[in-house]
Order: sequence, then structure tokens, then C-alpha cells
Amino acid sequence: MSKRRIIVVGSTGSVGTQALEVLTANAADFEVIGLAAGSQIELLLTQALDFSAPVIGLTTPPAGGEAEIRQRLDQLAADRGISSPVREILIGDDAAEAVAGAPADLILNAVTGAAGLGATLAALDRGTDVALANKESLIIGGSIVLDAAARTGARLIPVDSEHSAIAQALRSGTADEVHKLIITASGGPFRGMTRDALRRVTPAQAFKHPTWTMGDVITINSATLVNKGLEVIEAHLLFDIDFDRIEVVVHPQSQIHSMVEYMDGSTIAQISPPDMRLPIAYALGTEPNGEPRRLRSGAEGNNWMQPTHWSFEPVNHIAFPALGLAVDAGRRGRSYPAVFNAANEVLVDAFVAGQIPFTAIDEGIDSAMRAHEPAAEHTVETVLAADAWAREFTRDQLAARPEPVGRV
Repeated sequence: MSKRRIIVVGSTGSVGTQALEVLTANAADFEVIGLAAGSQIELLLTQALDFSAPVIGLTTPPAGGEAEIRQRLDQLAADRGISSPVREILIGDDAAEAVAGAPADLILNAVTGAAGLGATLAALDRGTDVALANKESLIIGGSIVLDAAARTGARLIPVDSEHSAIAQALRSGTADEVHKLIITASGGPFRGMTRDALRRVTPAQAFKHPTWTMGDVITINSATLVNKGLEVIEAHLLFDIDFDRIEVVVHPQSQIHSMVEYMDGSTIAQISPPDMRLPIAYALGTEPNGEPRRLRSGAEGNNWMQPTHWSFEPVNHIAFPALGLAVDAGRRGRSYPAVFNAANEVLVDAFVAGQIPFTAIDEGIDSAMRAHEPAAEHTVETVLAADAWAREFTRDQLAARPEPVGRV
């Protein structure tokens, strides 16, 4: 059997690096033919040599541009006593999109945020299946992304642990038998805190997720429950389930990654330790015909001989209103999810920089959504325009705030 040709965009981030670990553990089955990253040039070049990738992309190149990248790459290769395998270097804002649009059997999109939309559409337009860790591209693109997949027959394969869990549980019944989806949430580092107490938390505290090790943006999004709201929208789009039939429950142990309840009252859950290599491996192992094939993930399974307990509790929507705001954006559709996401990205940066309190994140999202007037049509252009508007609106709102709260 020939190796499957894989492209990883966002290869230097948390999901990207773990995906490359999984590919290393299954090297006999895969060939990495392209890598793209944002600004971590040294890590990208090291990955290119490790995996003999012929094409690389960098969206934020060094001052010397392609020539400097080539020089640094050749030096790293010489240090190893090898020739550089890289034939093509793409740089600039569209680098990840260009790499993702190359011929391949599967694209893993692990870009963070709205910037991943172009890469998702480039792959789908070519008819390439997309293992989607970049949930934002589906959420803000909505029907645009789904239509692109339908037009070419390409598949969207979920990488988020929650949606991977749902996909696995859905194999236990037919679509007509599904009663509801239950998405689990760890509750983040601030579970149980009041709204007033949340006003005083620090970025350092927000980065200390109790169960998962993730990138900075998604860790803050987990703390606000923004990430869980985005996951509800993603589940609605991926599995064609009404918002009224998608629930979120807090499960602090992060062992049950989501559940499907069927019409007979049975609930099927996917259970594993909180390790992203598991859903990554499940996505990468999906065969061209859509059938899953389990790969070696490198993760350990649960120790069933060790006494333990699992608990569940409802979401505190008063303390964490971002979840409800996200669902509202999803129900409204059109460009509202793009506005929600763009405002959040700006506000997360401001919180991390010590410019605003934690609770100003969802408050700022709410302000942007209230002020937004969506275009009549839902196109890539109107989505990108809404994204740009939300960023500018939110930055203007930040500039009008009183003195910053100070770096904490």
C-alpha cells in the first residue's frame, strides 16, 4: 500500500507538533509533503528536515525573505550532513493557503483562528479531505465551507476531541435515532468562581488549565468557555443537529470527551485520557472511503484498576456568558459567528497583555455582536469584511476604555 501524502498547516503549534508525533509513530503509512507555519521559522525548518518536506510556507517571514530562509535551511541541513529536501518556499499572508492547495491525500489544518479559513477552502476546492483542528474556519465560513465540501466531495474530519468523540459515538446508530449531542466541558481553571471573582483573575491563572495542555489562545478560550461555544456551533455544522438538541455539561475530569444520546434513552460516550494525540490519530487514520482506521497515537489508555470518580454539573451561564453568546451567534448565522470570533481574538490579546480584566472578554464580544449589521449575502468577502469590522470595532472600544488594568 502506498503512503498517504499529508500536508500540515499550522505545524509549529500545539496540535501541529502533536500531529507530527503521530505521523512519526506511523511513518510507514504517511509521507509529509508540505508544512506551513506562522512565524516560528527555526522549528518549521527543523520539521522540514525531519520529515523531508519538499514544500514549506511561512506567513510571517524574516526580514531577508525567502533568501534568508533558504540560507538558514541550507545551514541546518549542512550541520546534519544532508542536502535540503525543500524545493519550494512560500512566504506571505497566503502561504498557508497556497501550501494547503497543493495536491495531497489529506490536509491537517491546525492554524489558529480565522486565519485558517483560506487553507480550509483551498483544500476543499481541490477536493482534498481536511482533518479540521481549525474550528474557526468552519464556524465563520458556515455554509460556504459546507458547500465547498459538497461541491468537490471532500470530507471535513473533526480533530477537536469533542467532535471526534461524537463522530465515534455516532457510529452506534443512524441519524434518525439520535436524540441529542452532549458536549463535555472541563470548566477550565475558574470553574466554580463567581462573576465578581472572575474580574480579578490573571492571565497567568488562566493559562493553568487543570487537565489539557494546549496553545495559548485556546487555553484562554477554554477559561472563558468561548471555546465550548465555538464547539457547539461546529457540532451543529458538522453533524447537522439543531442547536436545541446540543447540550453542554461540565465534566471536570476530562475523561468523557462527549456523548450521543439516542431515542431509546441509551447514551454512547467516548472515553480516554485528555491527550490530543488520540483524536489527531483518529482523524489521520480515516480512510479515503471515510471509514476510520485506528493508528498508534503514542498516548496511554485509562488505568481501569485505579479507583477514580467522574462528576458532571451544569454550566454557570451567569459567570460564563460567552457560551450563550456563541450559541446566539450560531443561531443568527450569516456573519455573526465571524464577529463573535474576531472580537474574541482581539480581546484575548488585550487580556493577555494586561489591558483588560477577564470579564471584559465576553462583555466586548457582546458589544460587537449588538453593534453588528450583517450583509444581505453570505460570501467569503462578506465574512472577511465582518471579521475586519469586528476587529476594528473592538480595538476602538478598547482604546476608549479607561486606563489599562495593568500587567498582571
